[in-house]
Amino acid sequence: MEKVTIDEIAGSETGEADVRNVADALGTTDLAMNRFRLEPGQSFTGGMHAHFDQEEVFYVIEGTATFETPDGSQEVDAGEVIRFAPGDYQQGKNEGDSVLSALALGAPKESTETRVAMECPECGESDSMAVHMGEDGMTLECPECGVEMDAPA
Repeated sequence: MEKVTIDEIAGSETGEADVRNVADALGTTDLAMNRFRLEPGQSFTGGMHAHFDQEEVFYVIEGTATFETPDGSQEVDAGEVIRFAPGDYQQGKNEGDSVLSALALGAPKESTETRVAMECPECGESDSMAVHMGEDGMTLECPECGVEMDAPA
């Protein structure tokens, strides 16, 4: 059994958001879990994306999260939960006037098949680009023609 206090977990800055990696602090092997604390205007991630190999669930502790999807937007209030199946595109953000605190859970823990909603500038045949994380940062690859490029800043 492992027990941690979230506020004692070292935070990392993803953009400007305060992110606490709860899964690593607990030593989980099959579940990703992060606590996000977003000020108004901040996002969970940099843009519209999907994990093709991971199911994601967001539990809003405080505030209201707005999730954009290709089908529109959905508000999730404190005490509510939203699920995204593998392959569902979404981007979550705090469009409210107060702090948003939420837990993001993903299974399996490691996601290696992430895509961003972006047309391939080389061939135009794909409407999504595969994301690869490396030592030198993030790169994108077209699943149709194989062209690789640095991710936009």
